[in-house]
Amino acid sequence: MQIHQLKYFCAVARTGSFTRAAQQEHIAQPSLSQQVRKLEDELGSRLFDRLGRTVRLTQLGEAFLPRAEAILRQVADAKTEIQEMAGTERGKLVIGSIPTIAPYFLPSYLASFARKFPQIQVNVVEEVTSELLTRLQNGVIDLALVALPVPAMNCLCQELFRERLYLVVPQNHRFASQRAVRLQQIENDPFLLLKDGHCFRDNTLSMCGRARLQPNVVFESGQFATILAMVAAGTGVSIVPEMAIDPREGCSFVPLADESAYRRIGVVQLKQHFRSRLHCAFLKHLQQSRTPGSIPLRTRRSVA
Repeated sequence: MQIHQLKYFCAVARTGSFTRAAQQEHIAQPSLSQQVRKLEDELGSRLFDRLGRTVRLTQLGEAFLPRAEAILRQVADAKTEIQEMAGTERGKLVIGSIPTIAPYFLPSYLASFARKFPQIQVNVVEEVTSELLTRLQNGVIDLALVALPVPAMNCLCQELFRERLYLVVPQNHRFASQRAVRLQQIENDPFLLLKDGHCFRDNTLSMCGRARLQPNVVFESGQFATILAMVAAGTGVSIVPEMAIDPREGCSFVPLADESAYRRIGVVQLKQHFRSRLHCAFLKHLQQSRTPGSIPLRTRRSVA
């Protein structure tokens, strides 16, 4: 049994496809399939049921997966500890981020981090919170950048900053020129919302619930860009975090006056995960990137 065979097995289990696993591992698909078959031969049992172009774990495969992931995690930690002993800040870090943070916060942050630590390779996984927590538990990612709170018992959560929320309306809307708006004032407006699975959707609905508002949802999307385009076209109104503000033609962004109109951005990591030098360097850089102040709200120029 070899380490690369375990890596390929776990990749197929995660992706549900030999083809996607091969692309992820940067290896030819026939070679990956051959190595998985060798692993199955050594174990004396099939780990996957092949169903055309997709595969699923057998009962024995499901039992073997957490053990394989644990072995890979131990090997990675051992490699990291050796590098720690050598006193070097080099290696690879895999981080996760939700889609409502990754395209807005990470580009400039990762660029500045790369300039400061050119020998650290950072890979990014963009997924919804539930999937990131699963990958964190399985040792696939080292930490996750998410909106807090999250339902994770054996994780450490650290708030980085708080971000204001804005009402986005068409430019000809009655609130387009207002200095601030309360949620109750949009009770009768058509409302555009992120799809189920996005934590920002849950945050928005919770905030509406506290304001005793039942939003009139007429459209759902998986991306803020689509929602902003629909608002600009006059389809309805929506709520976006400050980092997603896009000064595009057709939209006006108005601060929400409600006290709960913010979201908490933080980092989540396993309690028992080894904290390497590069891990700590990444966290320190994250903390330095937040806006300082007694109220840690991420500041940004208002756009009207």
